[in-house]
Amino acid sequence: MPKHRVLTEFGMGTSLRRQDYTEAARRGLQDALWHNSINMAELFGFPKEAMLIDVEIGVQQPDLVDTGRLTDIFPYGQVSISVGHGGLDIPRPDGKPTVIANVAINVAFEMERT
Repeated sequence: MPKHRVLTEFGMGTSLRRQDYTEAARRGLQDALWHNSINMAELFGFPKEAMLIDVEIGVQQPDLVDTGRLTDIFPYGQVSISVGHGGLDIPRPDGKPTVIANVAINVAFEMERT
């Protein structure tokens, strides 16, 4: 059955002083998720476990994001996380930049078009 995207949410997260790319990504995910209460699974008559959740994270140093520490944010669904170059590093006087992560969350289901 084909995969059809039904929802996209965006978020932004920061690590102000520790230059923690994973924490900035986590905060971006929380920003995208926790401002919404959308019951997509119920709307389409699927169990929540059937949600296909594709996460895209953009930061200046993608190799410093530990994706294994991010999956626990999602209480259900099949999560796939990819990290690429994006976001911003804002210089600070102490030498460690403020890290900004941009996040996109796409929710899809395997279903036929009607």
